[in-house]
Amino acid sequence: MAHNHHHNGTHDHGHDHTDIDWSRMAEHLETQAELFTPLYERALAWLGHKQTEPGLIVDAGSGPGVLSCLLAEAFPGARVVAVDGAEPLLERAQDRAARLGLADRFGTLAGELPGILDQLDYPADLLWASRSLHHLGDQRAGIAAFASRLARGGTLALMEGGLPARFLPRDIGLGRPGLQARLDALEEEWFAGMRAGLADSVAEVEDWPALMASAGLRHTGTRSFMLDLPAPTTDRARAYIAASLGRLREVFAEQLDPDDRETLDRLLDPEDAASVHRRADVFLLAAHTVHTAVRTG
Repeated sequence: MAHNHHHNGTHDHGHDHTDIDWSRMAEHLETQAELFTPLYERALAWLGHKQTEPGLIVDAGSGPGVLSCLLAEAFPGARVVAVDGAEPLLERAQDRAARLGLADRFGTLAGELPGILDQLDYPADLLWASRSLHHLGDQRAGIAAFASRLARGGTLALMEGGLPARFLPRDIGLGRPGLQARLDALEEEWFAGMRAGLADSVAEVEDWPALMASAGLRHTGTRSFMLDLPAPTTDRARAYIAASLGRLREVFAEQLDPDDRETLDRLLDPEDAASVHRRADVFLLAAHTVHTAVRTG
């Protein structure tokens, strides 16, 4: 999908630009984060060479905590605080941490970013923000607020950008070729509307290293990480892909042309041999980009 506009790589679109019900989609969010775990693990291994022994890690915009727990596992000497505005998602995060034996060094903090970070007991050695920054109207101010919560020598890691996810070949034998590219274009328009509708929205060139530098941080690296689940993919990936396409079908019903609506309906029909539930050419290919910077002063 065009921007992978997901909170912590997990959140999907709602009907309204500004009223996204993250809690309603908790199971889908967890499924996506779990599918993307190999990508996140590679990103965290790379990050571990930059911030070797953090004491406090903050997951800013944690969602249901899949990544928060991966952070706790990747950095076994750290305390992790999952921060999110949706308390039901934080409850899931706490439950996950308990199941994984991480509860003794795992906490949650409920409230809206970035102001809620003022309630942290002490500065963070690593602040991870995965696709949460673009839900803040003023992203430059958001990065400055993140930077202000870092300890000296602390690292800010932003996961923003990457490449659109792909599920299907360009020509799938149904309708016009290039369906996913057209869905990408609709998502780009959705994203622009979502950003414009945010409180205190400020247009900003998405040069993340430059924005980090404007907050007084020293850029230390940018790298992209790929998830490649080739065809024929797993049943779990198929279910996630069906859920993702189903949400696009629902959100963009009025904007899709009739041919694309019909194609999506066939792709989503479990009884149709051409559906993503049954066809052999379904895959999941995506890339996410992480930008890091350190507080030196």
